Amino acid sequence: MLLTISTTHTPATDLGYLVVKHPDRVQSFTTTGGTAHVFYPQADVDRCTVALLLEVDPVELARPAKGHNGSALGRYVNDRPYVASSLLSVALGKVFRSALNGTSRDRQELAEQAIPLEIEVPAVPCRGGTEIVERLFAPLGWTVSTTSVPLDPEFPEWGPSPYTHLRLTGTLRLAEALNHLYVLLPVLDDAKHYWVDADEVDKLLRAGEGWLGGHPDRELIARRYLAGRRTLTLSALERLRSVDEVLDEAEIPEDAVEATERRTPLVKLRKEAVLAALAETGASRVLDLGCGPGALLLALQAEARFTEIVGADVSSAALSMAERRLKFDQMSDRQRARITLIQSALTYHDNRLRGFDAAVLMEVIEHVDESRLPALERAVFGHAAPGAVIVTTPNVEYNVHYETLDGHRHDDHRFEWTRAEFAAWSARVAETFGYTVDIRPVGDLDPRTGSPTQLALFRKAA
Repeated sequence: MLLTISTTHTPATDLGYLVVKHPDRVQSFTTTGGTAHVFYPQADVDRCTVALLLEVDPVELARPAKGHNGSALGRYVNDRPYVASSLLSVALGKVFRSALNGTSRDRQELAEQAIPLEIEVPAVPCRGGTEIVERLFAPLGWTVSTTSVPLDPEFPEWGPSPYTHLRLTGTLRLAEALNHLYVLLPVLDDAKHYWVDADEVDKLLRAGEGWLGGHPDRELIARRYLAGRRTLTLSALERLRSVDEVLDEAEIPEDAVEATERRTPLVKLRKEAVLAALAETGASRVLDLGCGPGALLLALQAEARFTEIVGADVSSAALSMAERRLKFDQMSDRQRARITLIQSALTYHDNRLRGFDAAVLMEVIEHVDESRLPALERAVFGHAAPGAVIVTTPNVEYNVHYETLDGHRHDDHRFEWTRAEFAAWSARVAETFGYTVDIRPVGDLDPRTGSPTQLALFRKAA
């Protein structure tokens, strides 16, 4: 089975840095049921293509009788060595692990950037017809093209096979693209080659973070990915919850929140604190940096004093969720003119973000590797340089109040700071970029551990 990934980003050969595979060498890896080979059919400055070819040994695959219910001969004579399936998904996870995680030792800025991509898979099984391919990929920002594969080109009268040639084009981060494939190829096949247990729920949620919760077919995706196991599917859907809660209320385990914030949810208190800080600044033109699926944008939209609102996020899937959440298709032209959504990485200098009265980074910085924070500081405080910046982040000292919490409040948090650490960072940033800073608690204030959220209001020094 074969999969190719192409880009026309300049220089296109930087794709090799993202997948950590040199264009001048063929590399091979042992994986489930066979051997995966990585090579480059084309590696030019203007266009580069990396190919993953998975050679499956049908005898090796059939030896434990993995998931095949046919005859003894059927265990050896089947389509598993040739069509995209969970076998290819496993190979993707092994061969392109760092790219799936969105990390690159040599080109991290590029790993965080949306680039033009074209993905082709020559033989994809589509249980339920080719229309399901559009349903699965189009909401994620892909342009989908499918071509029916004939049963035998020499005998066209035999008609089409159950397989399709899939071509996806779009501008996304490579990590997003690979995670879409990692989840959706097994979903299209609807037949896993290994036993599915509770660990698969974690894999699904990890690969689906930032896009699966808001996908209109998330129930179908969860059910098929988890091999129709009802208990696991219900568990995954319960943990996903609705798109309105994605990246918003998923920071702290629900039972922990109920025990300590029964009166007013922290997510509401945080939003109110940000809006109050914005009111203090008198801002009318506001940036929501790392806007995610649009929780704060919805609140900003409701305030008439904000005449221009821009939501920026590196994830095209999150921006699509925000657009649906804001109901762009139902807005009047006048309402629509107030709000703009743009795809942008917060570690890059983006001239579109310059000249605003205020910027908000609400629960954003903790999702950035600490080594990348200086780049964010330079891009936001140095280059965009709004009149005010509002930053909120968890106070790790308060975590002791969440009895069921084990580790960070969210799986994607790269760090969580104490009050002293946040104060030190804020003071350094303010001094470096010419701001004053005021730090405030958000949420119930404990005399020993402080508040669950900490907020810093930066203002440009006169």
